[in-house]
Order: sequence, then structure tokens, then C-alpha cells
Amino acid sequence: MTMPIDPDLMRDPDQNKRRDLTIAAAAIVVCVVLPFVFPNRYLIGQGVTLFLWVAVVSQWNLVFGVGGIFSLAQLAIFAVGGYSAAMLALYLNVSLWFGMFLGGLVATGFSLIVGLACLRLSGAYVALLTLALATALQVLIITDTTCFMRQGVTCMTFTGGSRGLSRFGDFGFTAMLGRANAPLGNYFLAFAVALAAMLFAYLVIYSPIGLAFRAIRDNKLYSIGRGISSVRFQLLIFGASAFFTGMAGAVFAGHYRAIGANILDTSLLLFLLSMMVIGGLGRFWGPLAGTTALLLFDEAMKELGEWRLAGLGAILLLSVIFMPNGIVGLFRSRPAAR
Repeated sequence: MTMPIDPDLMRDPDQNKRRDLTIAAAAIVVCVVLPFVFPNRYLIGQGVTLFLWVAVVSQWNLVFGVGGIFSLAQLAIFAVGGYSAAMLALYLNVSLWFGMFLGGLVATGFSLIVGLACLRLSGAYVALLTLALATALQVLIITDTTCFMRQGVTCMTFTGGSRGLSRFGDFGFTAMLGRANAPLGNYFLAFAVALAAMLFAYLVIYSPIGLAFRAIRDNKLYSIGRGISSVRFQLLIFGASAFFTGMAGAVFAGHYRAIGANILDTSLLLFLLSMMVIGGLGRFWGPLAGTTALLLFDEAMKELGEWRLAGLGAILLLSVIFMPNGIVGLFRSRPAAR
């Protein structure tokens, strides 16, 4: 799949760094100050959701937008990280703080397996295989009815089945900060994960490794002829991007104190894919712009029921037609040559 050339990569690197540092500093200040200016629990909860999806979409953008690998396994990786942390806490009494990093590692291992399965495939075949893996994972969770352990008179399955997992605790912010300020703990933890994911994405996109990814994406045969191993780099981008996605899944589980198979629904997958496309595929600021725009739109349309999905579809269609380079592309000058 051929992506448009990003003008950012053809400019003076120092100019790019100054611009990105300015935008990043402004965004960080806004995110830090916002919960104190508007200390509403609902808005703080929406902020947690925003940061978690920014972390997920920024890593998906590395795989799809930068690497050109049409993988639809991102929510499966997210679920593996969340379920791993929840199970470690529930069955082994592992702290979610520690489980968050273990969840990232387990998600990385799972992603490497997905990457190995996709080595000989490309384009739509990768999409079909990864979507099938995500669907199979959801079916396995929902159909898990075997009793694994008992809590009193209640028989629990290993994955929680269709009811999901709960009662595995949280990050302990209520004890640390008090009940009134506990949401702020989840807010800043999710913000830290999103910030780390965005920083990692920045280092990849503007590094020689990112250049290799784009070379494989734009002309695989030529890049192989220049000595770039497509197998090595594909596994690298699958594995590296999964760590922060898995961590985001663990924070999701700790924030909501529950996790279920519904996070693997196709509707949510398409919602996150729309964030990436509308923000700007392959562009560093695309995930942040797309996630913010769609969450604001979704919030504005929440009272319209089924029209909510129709509105989302219309926004996506208009974006593809009138903003082929996404929201971020509107603020970038065109390159001298295509």
C-alpha cells in the first residue's frame, strides 16, 4: 500500500524538532492543567479514555502507517495486555503496577507470534489473518465455561467468560490520594503511558529505523535489494509497538476494575482505525489529532442513538474525500515532489 510522502521528513530536521517540541510542550501543559481547571469526574474519566486510545493508535500507526503492514490485531494485543495484568492480580496477587509491565511483555510476545504468522503475507491477507486471530481470541474468551476456581459459591472460569474478569483490584490511588482525588491518579497514569508511547513513536519515525520501515512499505523489493531485511524489521515493529499497547490494556483494566471480551468488538476496532485515518495515516501527530477529534464528535453525538454510527461513517467518508492526508495534513505544506 503506497502512502503519501510526509513533508515533515523532507524539511530541515532542526525545524521539525523545534516545531514538535513547541507543540508537545503546549499539549503537556494543557493535559496537566485541565483536570485542575475542570475537576469534573466525568471529564477526567474521558481524559483517561483519550490517553489510552492515543497510546493504542500511536502504536498502530507505527505498524500500519509507517511500516505499511495492514494489521488488525491491535485490539487483540491490547486485550492480551489487559487480561494478563488482571489474571496476574486475581490469581497470583501480583500488584497491577508490576502487572502493567508484565502485561506489556506478554503482549509483545503475542505480537511477535502474530508477526511470524504474517511474514509470508501482505496487504489484505494480513488484515484477514489478524482480524481472524482477534475474532478467535474473543470467541475463546466468551465460550470459556470450564470452572477454574471458586469464590465462595461462585464458580469462576479462567478468562471470566462472557462476564469478564473483575475483583482483581486497582492501582491503589484511593488509598494514596483519597477517594476524591483517586480519578486524578488514573488520569496521570494514563497520561504517562500515552506520553511514553508518543515519545517512542517519535523516536522511531524520525530515526534510521523509521526510514527503513518506510522503505519496506513503499518499495519492498528495492529495500531488500539495498540490504534491508523485511523479516527482521517486520518482527521488530510488531514486537516494539506491542509493549505500550499492552501497558495501555493493563491501565484500562486497572482503571475500570474489570475487563471483558467486549473490548475486542469489531465496532471498537473500526472506531480506532477511523481515529488513525482521520488524524493522518503515518504522521506523528495523527493519532493525537484523530483520537481527540473523534472522541469529541462521539461525545457530541451520544444522545442520537443509532444516528451516532451513521454520523461516524459520514465523518470518515468526508475525511477520506476532502482530507486524504488527515487533519494533520491540513497544516502541512505539500512537498516539492511526490
